[in-house]
Parts: sequence; C-alpha cells; structure tokens
Amino acid sequence: MIVQNLSSQKPFTTKDGSQIRSILDRTNAPVANQSLAEASVPAGCVTQRHYHKLSEEFYFILEGEGEMGLGEETRQVGPGDAILIPPGQFHDIRATTTLRFLCCCAPPYSHEDTYFE
Repeated sequence: MIVQNLSSQKPFTTKDGSQIRSILDRTNAPVANQSLAEASVPAGCVTQRHYHKLSEEFYFILEGEGEMGLGEETRQVGPGDAILIPPGQFHDIRATTTLRFLCCCAPPYSHEDTYFE
C-alpha cells in the first residue's frame, strides 16, 4: 500500500508557473496512468497559457477565487468547482484571491508534455 501525505511533499514550479506539490505521481510511487498534485497560484497571478498534447486534466478548486481560461472561453471559478481540461486545449488560470486546487492528469503530468503558444 502506498500512502503519501501532502505535508511531506516538496513544492516545485511547473513550466506554466504554478507552484505544485505532487501527491502521487511517477516520482514518489509506482504510478503508471495518472498523477495527483496540489497547485497554488498567488492572488493577482496567472499561469502561462499552455496545453498538453497527451494529458487530460481535472482541476478541483479547494480555496480561493479566480478565472479559468479554456480555449476562447473564460469563467469564474471557486471552491467546489471541478474543471475538465481536454488534451490539446489551451488553458490558464488567474487568481483573484490565492487559489489552491487539486490537479489530476492522465497520463501523468510531465514538463515535456507542456506546450506554449
């Protein structure tokens, strides 16, 4: 059985500029098909617009308020909102107040699968 506690995970910055703490992924468990991380974006900041060729993502907002950009659409998001980000879809998230959210990727997140405009 693999059990990872969030508090024991060291944060790193993804290619899009968000601060991530991996919960379960290839770096800390025998994960093959997905990854789970906690992401945070400080108030007033925005991640760099990007897409993933392979990964489908879910964001689940835990705390804070912001604006999710997906393709040509934008929408206000807050606690309890779940967002589907299909592979190949440009996206970014802007924090009105500091955002904390879960990010699930399948296949697992990798810097190599992050592309910019």
